[in-house]
Amino acid sequence: MPKILVVGGGYAGFYTAWKLEKHLRQGEAEVVMVDPLPYMTYQPFLPEVAAGSIEPRHAVVSHRRHLKSTRVVTAKVTAVDHATRTATITPEVGEPWQETYDQIVMTAGAVSRTFPIPGVADEAIGLKTIEEAAAIRDKVLTNFAKAANLPAGPERDRLLTVVVVGGGFAGIEVFAELRSFVSDLLGSYPQIAFEDTHFHLVEAMGRIMPEVSLETSHWVLQNLAERGATVHLETQLASAVGGVCQLKAKDDSIETIASDLIIWTAGVMANPMVKGTDFPLEPRGRITVQPDLRIVDDGTVVPDAWACGDVAAVPDLTGGGVGGMCVPNAQHAVRQAKQLAKNLVAVLRNEATVDYKHENLGAVAGLGVGIGVFQSGKFAMKGFLAWGAHRGYHGLAMPSWERKIRVVTDWVTGFFLGRDIASLDDRETPRAAFEAWASRPKPAGEAAPAGDAAATTPAAGQPAGAAGPAYATPAEDVSKSAEPVPAGGSATAE
Repeated sequence: MPKILVVGGGYAGFYTAWKLEKHLRQGEAEVVMVDPLPYMTYQPFLPEVAAGSIEPRHAVVSHRRHLKSTRVVTAKVTAVDHATRTATITPEVGEPWQETYDQIVMTAGAVSRTFPIPGVADEAIGLKTIEEAAAIRDKVLTNFAKAANLPAGPERDRLLTVVVVGGGFAGIEVFAELRSFVSDLLGSYPQIAFEDTHFHLVEAMGRIMPEVSLETSHWVLQNLAERGATVHLETQLASAVGGVCQLKAKDDSIETIASDLIIWTAGVMANPMVKGTDFPLEPRGRITVQPDLRIVDDGTVVPDAWACGDVAAVPDLTGGGVGGMCVPNAQHAVRQAKQLAKNLVAVLRNEATVDYKHENLGAVAGLGVGIGVFQSGKFAMKGFLAWGAHRGYHGLAMPSWERKIRVVTDWVTGFFLGRDIASLDDRETPRAAFEAWASRPKPAGEAAPAGDAAATTPAAGQPAGAAGPAYATPAEDVSKSAEPVPAGGSATAE
């Protein structure tokens, strides 16, 4: 039977495979999905993950748990030769191999788009992955714990300063959610006052959140200002070397802000892996497709090839897209994937395809617990009702009831019990504690210290008098000061 290869397991890839399972008859086609991650990340929840409102694992959807008949391959697709219908699959461990296919769906998604600004690559962190969101949360908590032990001064200010670059939806949401998170944290840190915390958002344009009306964006600016957050409009980040942000305003004036947490949300670009394919690309690096989501090369359909989501330049038939194309967001990616799955099945059955057309339902954003905005056409909601609409919409949009229940449970327990404020920053180096005390073999030929039991006691199974190998002891050998152990007993360090 024909094999359908889905390249990418984000929004578009996951939903394409999920809906193909629904629409295909038994034995009609084999579906293979390849992605280097074993899960799909529900990206609208990343700001809430960063602010401790949602458990990180609950904002992702396991491929293998929810795709029942799809063959899931956790690896990278590093090249596609559509002329021969083969893709190069490169796993993290093991040798690459060639995977043949009959139909291919390109849904590799997008990555953070950055500019060659000094220091950004070394100091900043993005907000495209669940790992980044969790790391931001841990960084805020760790910095609070450090700052609580310091006197007022530049180092304390640096630890309590957050800089976000980019005033789109992602930037404003994480900026506002973190402001809300930090305000809640102050109750647990009496050493830190509200005035000690500093929030700065940098936006090169003259406004924020272009998806909403100018009036609504002004309300958001006013709300953020009332909460002690500063938005720098018509300002660019000129340098971030050493965590020192140099902000260049329109009048060429420079403001310097030192921060230990710089979050980059200034746009995305198509996954660069598409350059390793023989598919046609438009100037922004996206694959060109026609409205029914089949790949086209200068108006000619490329047989057996499809694309959707952030990696594809999909014509916006409503006339509302930027440059005539659908904007790269979750709303379009999910709906394109659903239509692509139907069209692909239609082609397999020699039926007609349907063009993708979606009228924008509006925009909704959470700005911290109890605060949000909603915009649909000229209608706008602000404050608590909009926040409820935000959670209601995304709670329903989260795929599968299992995931919905976990997320809603996080919200309910957070409402009654508050956010969990324990930092797990050390999970970045989980072996550090073990390595600090692990004994290591001494260099060959070096004698063990006199009386070293490890060097003189026979190992199990050795004859009496046979000495075991010499072992190095930690710099501070706790065994020398430990209490004697009764016969037959054991010592446990606590």
